Amino acid sequence: MLTVEKIGGTSMSAFGDVLNNIIFYNRRGPELYNRIFVVSAYAGVTNWLLENKKTGAPGVYHRISEFKEFHQSLRDVTAQLKALNQQYVPLGLDLAVADAFIEQRMQDAKTYLDSLVNVLASGYVSSENILQAAREILASIGEAHSAFNSVNILQSKGVNATLVDLSGFHDHQPYTIDERIAHAFEGITFAETICIATGYTKGTEGIMREFDRGYSEVTFSKIAVAVRPQEAIIHKEYHLCSADPGLVGLEHCHPVGATNYDVADQLADVGMEAIHPKASKPLEINGINLRIKNTFEPAHAGTLITKDYVSAQTRVEVITGTDKVVMVDVYDPQMVGTAGFDLAIMQIFYELGISYAFKATSANSISVLIWEKDLKKQLVPQLEAQYEKVTVEKTAMVCLIGSNIDRPGLLAQAAGALAEASINIKSAGFALRKVNIQFIIARDDYKGAIVALNQSLADG
Repeated sequence: MLTVEKIGGTSMSAFGDVLNNIIFYNRRGPELYNRIFVVSAYAGVTNWLLENKKTGAPGVYHRISEFKEFHQSLRDVTAQLKALNQQYVPLGLDLAVADAFIEQRMQDAKTYLDSLVNVLASGYVSSENILQAAREILASIGEAHSAFNSVNILQSKGVNATLVDLSGFHDHQPYTIDERIAHAFEGITFAETICIATGYTKGTEGIMREFDRGYSEVTFSKIAVAVRPQEAIIHKEYHLCSADPGLVGLEHCHPVGATNYDVADQLADVGMEAIHPKASKPLEINGINLRIKNTFEPAHAGTLITKDYVSAQTRVEVITGTDKVVMVDVYDPQMVGTAGFDLAIMQIFYELGISYAFKATSANSISVLIWEKDLKKQLVPQLEAQYEKVTVEKTAMVCLIGSNIDRPGLLAQAAGALAEASINIKSAGFALRKVNIQFIIARDDYKGAIVALNQSLADG
């Protein structure tokens, strides 16, 4: 059975566990093969190269974008990558070979980046495209580093492993992402080797231009579509759970087990990504099933996501949400009875590139929930220039999500659980398909709401 499997950065950093729990687990000889592993950079590496994904702390890219000297920062990262290499020597990594690889890759990157900086300094070209190219070059280094090391370690253990470096660092062919993937896997006999592919893929369209830090899942998805495996698998450092164990306690939640791609999209919409939605769509369209597994529980089957799954019993599969949202309420007495009044409001959101996660209306107001990070300073002034009153309030959203949650009394039960916890509901709603019931609450009530809903609804 051919599989395409993605290994995230946290799991890659614990590569001994990857060997024992994923690659070698219950396999030997020919059973090791017929697998393609798409690897992320080791945890933290892409933060050093670009910027910290959570805090925004600057990396090498920041210095380039600010027209600052970046050579020392690049040397610092090179030293950090070589220090990481030391950690994998006990697993069989040839340190001299691994260090030589990363030194050469960083030297080549420096050459490319120097050229870009010189062109940028001329003032004759758009800085946007040049900086995007610099971002792509830097991002590719992390995955090339971890992939090279993985192949070296496997080969030291007598495993036939093939490096599929999709970064195209020394390939000047103008391939699209799909073309590069097709070309890279052409002629490989999967039954005779383990393929280790970089999570970054170079392409004429620029994989980071559209997907930014979600690019490794896009590569994973595109490889799966290209080779048509029996199953696609994502290995994470945790299960896809019925609720956040950090909020409700590990003993009060469980792996979802089975669900569908619609539910996966609902989860992604509130920041609980099983997979990036633009990576899941090609899998769904091509009928490729996706399994989410926990690297550190190899015996557990994980959660299988398919196109047509519907739970046989009505049940809430996941209780989740976010406390990083704000509600923008637009009030205007001219709204009532006016056809298309919200069109102009949503046009402002569209022009500012702001997507929303929830919307509710009354006769004279429209409330729109957006991510707090997307609250651009131009938004409120533009709305206030056209409408009588605009209010912005920091809030949280909690959701009941599942493939079959359409049962009488569920909404009342959930509202009752929140009321018993003294949590006021500011707004609520669901679409006709009833796969996601959403409650808007005060931000300070977020954790209490998740716990209360989980206690009331965890079993159905």
